[in-house]
Amino acid sequence: MSEAYHVVSPTDTTELLNSKEIAALLAKDGQLILPLLDLVEQAQCAIDDLVDVMGRATIEAVLTMSAQQLAGPKQQGKKTDRDVVYHGTQRGRVALKERQLSVEKPRLRKRHGPKGESGEVEIPAYEALQKDSRLADRMLEIMMAGVSTRRYEDVLPQMAETVGVSKSQVSREFIEAGERLLKELSERDFSETDILVVYVDGLQFGKYHVICAVGVDAGGHKHVLGFREGATENAEVATALLEDLTARGLSPFRRRLFVIDGSKALRKAVDQVFGKENPVQRCRNHKLRNVLGHLPKDQHDQTKSTIKAAFKLGADEGIAKLKQYASWLERDWPSAAASLQEGLDELFTINRLGLPSQLRRCLGTTNLIDNSHSAVRQRSARVKHWRDGMMALRWTAASFAASEKNFRRIMGHQHLWMLKAALDEPQQDQQLAQQIKAG
Repeated sequence: MSEAYHVVSPTDTTELLNSKEIAALLAKDGQLILPLLDLVEQAQCAIDDLVDVMGRATIEAVLTMSAQQLAGPKQQGKKTDRDVVYHGTQRGRVALKERQLSVEKPRLRKRHGPKGESGEVEIPAYEALQKDSRLADRMLEIMMAGVSTRRYEDVLPQMAETVGVSKSQVSREFIEAGERLLKELSERDFSETDILVVYVDGLQFGKYHVICAVGVDAGGHKHVLGFREGATENAEVATALLEDLTARGLSPFRRRLFVIDGSKALRKAVDQVFGKENPVQRCRNHKLRNVLGHLPKDQHDQTKSTIKAAFKLGADEGIAKLKQYASWLERDWPSAAASLQEGLDELFTINRLGLPSQLRRCLGTTNLIDNSHSAVRQRSARVKHWRDGMMALRWTAASFAASEKNFRRIMGHQHLWMLKAALDEPQQDQQLAQQIKAG
């Protein structure tokens, strides 16, 4: 989510006069913004989006038009028989989702008001704009755009006499919104969703780690499944995350494809919670990075080409080629050879399932979840001090929730029926065997 914030500092008197002139012009030609007036009065439209486009002058024009619906247009020097009349102007405030803006609005009064009462008449649009709504959510959106609380007041559109929100309130609102999102994501039910693929990978915030899980259903749609504070190498944390998923509807009796980063503890947790009959695909990108980490740079290009070419072959042939290459590496770089051979069989799980190449490209790595991780890193880059694991979880939940709005179906989703058939076949064979045995 990227959003440009323009800083405006109206210190010149001329700018304020121009604002009034623009407001008068817009109010005069009401057809320009009449639809906006209806939205504000009837639907509590997101007025801050309006501000970003046309500025405070538009708001003042909206207020003028709303006043005209009650008192008619101003007619200098002419008497009117209307019961509601203009009584000068006055300063006021309208509530935006993240701040308040000082504006000048018409003042209306009843010509013959009841005795003992002021006779003041409120402008409908002004009443609508005063309602402070979605403050925490707007704060969250701003924080997700990469703005830390220390720079909050500097990057917001500082329009004339805007009343900013304090840094401490920004922090409180963000914590509140983050905890709410974390709770919502942690309570999602997937009992009615046929999740075929589960991606699991880890993310690091300072000294804190968070394990993240994203699922793909039979239609190719992505779902944020859950989070746990801790590293993927921690068997207890990994098991707790997977057990939580089963409690929220991911049946352990349904075969799925698990795509993981290669952690032995996570691999063990998959077997423990969901059973050993579930196919597991090791992330090929993680494997490639691990092997290259043991090699000099002049060997990187050749190694990349060799490994990637092997991945395009059938499972048995591809494994044979990589074993052959590992034996060649072993002469000068034994650690690279050992890294390549570790978990080699599970690098070709998707090849054994007989899936088309377009689908294998998506299922062969944890890129799907890594892309969301990149969004998390981008949004949290300004944070220099991670106080605790809960803070890391809040940021993860908020960033994934923001990324989820832009989720698309995975590459090759039209071929997922083939994966589903491959996953269902052993269960169907087992059911058939039980029927035959039962006679």
